[in-house]
Amino acid sequence: MTQNNLAQALTLNAPNWNQIDAAHVIDQPSQPSKTRVSIPLSVGLLHLEMFEGGVRLTSDHQREYDYQLITSEPMLAELSLEISDGIAVVGSSNYTVTIAFQPFSLTVTDNQGKLLARSADDGHFVRQHRIPPLAKSDRAWLLSFALTSGEHFFGLGEKWGALNKRGQLVRSFNHDALGVNGEISYKNTPFGWSPNGWGVFVHTPAAVTHAVGYPAWSQRSYCTLIEDSVLDVFLLFADRSRSHISVPQQMLQRYADLTGYAPVPPDWSGGAILSKAYYKTADEIIAAGEAVRERQLPCDVITFDGRAWQDTDTRFAFEWDASRYPDPESVIKRLKQLEFKICVWEYPLVSVKHPWFEEFAAKGWLLKDCRTGEPYRYAWDMQAFGEVLTPLPESGIVDFTHPEAYAFWRDAHQPLFELGVDMIKADFGEQVEDDNMVAHNGERGLALHNVYAHLYNRCVYEAAEKYCQSGPFLFSRSAWTGSQRYNSQWGGDPQADWEGMMGNIRGGLSWGLSGAPFYATDIGGFYKDTRDAALYVRWAQAGVFSAHYRLHGIGAREPWSYDESAEAAVCDAINLRYRLQHYLQKTMQEAAESGLPVQRPMVLAFPEEKETWAFENQFMFGSDILVAPCFCPSGQVEVYFPAGQWRRLDVESRDMGPIYQGGQFHRLQLALEQIPAFIRIDARIPLNALHQTTSAIPRDSDNNYQIEQFWPN
Repeated sequence: MTQNNLAQALTLNAPNWNQIDAAHVIDQPSQPSKTRVSIPLSVGLLHLEMFEGGVRLTSDHQREYDYQLITSEPMLAELSLEISDGIAVVGSSNYTVTIAFQPFSLTVTDNQGKLLARSADDGHFVRQHRIPPLAKSDRAWLLSFALTSGEHFFGLGEKWGALNKRGQLVRSFNHDALGVNGEISYKNTPFGWSPNGWGVFVHTPAAVTHAVGYPAWSQRSYCTLIEDSVLDVFLLFADRSRSHISVPQQMLQRYADLTGYAPVPPDWSGGAILSKAYYKTADEIIAAGEAVRERQLPCDVITFDGRAWQDTDTRFAFEWDASRYPDPESVIKRLKQLEFKICVWEYPLVSVKHPWFEEFAAKGWLLKDCRTGEPYRYAWDMQAFGEVLTPLPESGIVDFTHPEAYAFWRDAHQPLFELGVDMIKADFGEQVEDDNMVAHNGERGLALHNVYAHLYNRCVYEAAEKYCQSGPFLFSRSAWTGSQRYNSQWGGDPQADWEGMMGNIRGGLSWGLSGAPFYATDIGGFYKDTRDAALYVRWAQAGVFSAHYRLHGIGAREPWSYDESAEAAVCDAINLRYRLQHYLQKTMQEAAESGLPVQRPMVLAFPEEKETWAFENQFMFGSDILVAPCFCPSGQVEVYFPAGQWRRLDVESRDMGPIYQGGQFHRLQLALEQIPAFIRIDARIPLNALHQTTSAIPRDSDNNYQIEQFWPN
């Protein structure tokens, strides 16, 4: 059943679903551990397990191929079971699950009797349930839980709209979104949570649709439609006795405990990354690098984007376009002399015009067309191309489920890293769209679609781990469950206008609320550049307070390509970014250990101040700096200050400026060079010395950036 058909069916209260009943007999294994209860349903067995932090529900049939979305299976608790007329009560040391039979539904409480979660109780005048608590069709499962009035819900991947997903219909399905203006996005994971202390993680590579109090389905229920024959769902719960860790942070930790924590990116990745689409020749990119150093602009990385180093007709094959780079070693050597780290672009497709296409086809290393048995030829939608983004030839898609193809692609990076490349920009990964595609492991296109990004990211990250001397750092556009383990992502292709900026920032905040702590926007916007100096400055200022800082888009992104006032303001912002490297370093380490993102929406930063949650366009950078990005051409900034007293962060000024009272909304007017970031008056921000690269910043005995001073003194 398609999403649209299901939506219509639910709206009409006549879904084509088999509402599931449970038999009165429930089996418990006879093994001494007794960690699983098996519930006979009309569609087969449903297994229930408990662990510290949650409850797991799985169908009898499970996928044979392990995509390693989960890094560690939870330690299971011993269960007790009591059965009476119409219900069963399953208990553990942490939770009690009460199961009703006709129809199947469940309620979860803690051992003090506090309600944690319950199946949807959306009733109907004629029948018991308007929305079934559990249902199944031929190709999908539906699982529904009750929401309370006013309950918020967060997560579900990189989404550009409201962070609170209440009222939204969200689909976890990766897209080459071509912007940040719709519901579709590049990075998705079927994990969402409520500040009330419960969440849902669907362990699947398949598409999942989430109706979060979506009125066309049920304004009082969270419904998850899992487009998979397999059911594997974790209900995750916060522990209220852990008062030193907030409920939102616990929810992110529960997810990370299952799917992995993000490794700390190398320190140099926190510096500025200069990029555009694209530097066309060796002379052009070297000239850009020399101009950076002549102007004494702090910068650590310079980027060879797709067309910058690859021949468009034959990409991708890990080889430099010989017509423009007859001697790539000398180009890399010159950029290294200028003290740049080198980033190069890639994607997981091989042009039919390159010899690798036939070689890979012969070895079975490309996804196949199940109708012909031949390699599937991916044809690009030409509407996305133009004068700069030139058309691409038909291509084969590398099959990362094939062990030999995976190993070859991973090891093909070795010459790049040996040449001096430090960082891979892993683009695309959303092209497994057609159900006629079939992989080596037997998975068809739509079932492989989401997890393909995970496999691609893992392969490239392993290459960096194995061969890169400057530390593994992967910058990827598409992602799925567990991709936070391959450490950082960027938000792709925003429109170069004010709404594009805010959509891009919100996408990063939403991704952070979904368990991925490291993110960057395309500062300046990717497409439809109008050379709006104020937009460029405000975007550059907001970008200071993200995990990574990349100037990127179609057209020039160097500060001096704008007018003098814009150049000066952006250079000031980059200087501040470099003064904050010690602070960023510590925040990244904390993120890797805790699961908290570098950019923390107000629900994460101030979980006890619910009035702050409504201000979704502002966030905390780490624990001490409040950022309210300016997205108004006139410089007007709207900010709600949490409890306490606040002042604007201005490390170059001796004037501490006005004090703003917390618990209030303020409308401020800032000059172009004034950065909309604030700290509490009792906070002291560590500043390291300003240098042109992160490697030049002095280190202390623990190899951390040395603090030069605190602000205010």
